[in-house]
Amino acid sequence: MKKSILLLSGIFAIVMIVFTACQPENVTQNGNDVLATPQLPNEAADYESVEYPDHFASRFSFANRNNPNVTNDGATLGRVLFYDTRLSVNNSVSCASCHHQDKAFSDGLKGSTGFGGKVTPRNSLTISNASLTNNLFWDSRVNLLPELILEPIQNHVEMGMEDVDLLVAKLASTEYYPALFEKAYGSSEVTAERVSDAMSQFLGSMKSISAKYDEATAAQNDYAAFSDLEKLGMEVFFGDRGQCVGCHAGSNFSNVNSYYDNNSLRGATNIGLDLVDSDQGIENGRFRIPSLRNVALSAPYMHDGRYETLEEVVEFYDSGVKSNPNLDPRFVMDDGSPIRLNLTEIEKQALVAFMHTLTDENYITDPKFSDPFRK
Repeated sequence: MKKSILLLSGIFAIVMIVFTACQPENVTQNGNDVLATPQLPNEAADYESVEYPDHFASRFSFANRNNPNVTNDGATLGRVLFYDTRLSVNNSVSCASCHHQDKAFSDGLKGSTGFGGKVTPRNSLTISNASLTNNLFWDSRVNLLPELILEPIQNHVEMGMEDVDLLVAKLASTEYYPALFEKAYGSSEVTAERVSDAMSQFLGSMKSISAKYDEATAAQNDYAAFSDLEKLGMEVFFGDRGQCVGCHAGSNFSNVNSYYDNNSLRGATNIGLDLVDSDQGIENGRFRIPSLRNVALSAPYMHDGRYETLEEVVEFYDSGVKSNPNLDPRFVMDDGSPIRLNLTEIEKQALVAFMHTLTDENYITDPKFSDPFRK
């Protein structure tokens, strides 16, 4: 009886691999034609030679860089894997389903829709300058990019490919992957480690470095390209009035340390969103301090997507911080009450204007980060 069950399980697994490896030549998703085979340039795009500008080094300690060894062929393979719905158990969801290039690789939803129609409990984070981040996911549970890759793929809500061996067999039986793995690694063998590595290379190559802020910083002319409102916003952001740089530091505008203390564990903190936390995050309501790069494109905001606009976010930090028992001391005033910035209306508008200078139009339109399955 036991042997019969094992035999049936094996047959079912083989049938699933064969069935799910096949798709029609073209299908339609969200009104767009999706190609069965990725369309790639004859010569791999340049992923490996793009470096961070000098002003990144001046404002960010590179000692903590999460920097994969990027090659052009490895990142190309990673790009295909990132956009391929075959990585989900029923060919319906890819990594890119929750990370859209035009939204700085977020998805514009409070919670993302997984392979079975279930919705994730947390908002999709943007992807940019991942090599400058060593606390990943909202709860900072992962430090290295290769450790991140398989978690959404195997997650029972997100992509549902819980058996990594089935994933490997499925990709190995897909027409175009053996040649892509051959180019990237010198052999056509598909392994989970290579899947993680290739996608880490792609994510590590995704550098957002040409926003208006970057160009103005590099010009070294006292931000002449900024409007008066943007300059005021920068002053509020970096100064005592806004105190934003206390959390969103460095040229990536994120937490730059992986230090441990009672209130900033692995770059995560409790900002007083609620009196009582319904989602505990890493622990005690602490969540990752995200990068503000391309933040104007990534609404809604906070781990649960509760705020629709940057104006609402600024208003929260100005007057809405709750007296949570685990509130970060940076948000507590001398008398023990939650911080109140008491910004003027013009200062609030200026903060929003400054955050818009962190939008990188080149990044969200660069073909080498785009979907190779789209016509």
